Amino acid sequence: MPFVELETNLPASRVPAGLEKRLCAATASILDKPEDRVSVTLRPGMTILMNGSTEPCVQLMISSIGVVGTAEQNRNHSSRFFEFLTKELALDQDRIIIRFIPLEPWQIGKKGTVMTFL
Repeated sequence: MPFVELETNLPASRVPAGLEKRLCAATASILDKPEDRVSVTLRPGMTILMNGSTEPCVQLMISSIGVVGTAEQNRNHSSRFFEFLTKELALDQDRIIIRFIPLEPWQIGKKGTVMTFL
C-alpha cells in the first residue's frame, strides 16, 4: 500500500489537471503495485525553500512496504519518478527532491487492525 505525497510551491492553477490520477498510475507502475492500493496526496501552494530559493519546486515522499527499502531499489525508482515529474511539471531536476520511507506492515492501520494481520 504505497502512500505518495507531493508538496509543491506551485499554485494550484499551475498544477496540471488530473495530475493526482497520473501520479497514481505512474507510482503503481514504478513500484509494481496495484493502482487501487496507491494513496496520493497533492498539496499545491505550499511555502517551500529549496537550495536557498523559493523558485518553483517539488518535494515527493513515497512510503511503502517492501519496495523502497534499499539504495538499489530507490535509485531505479528515483530516475523514473524524476522523469515523470520533470515532464508533468516542467521543472528542472534540481528543483525536485524525493524522500523514500520504508514501512513495516504493523505501521499501517486498515479495517480496524494493522496490515500485519490482514
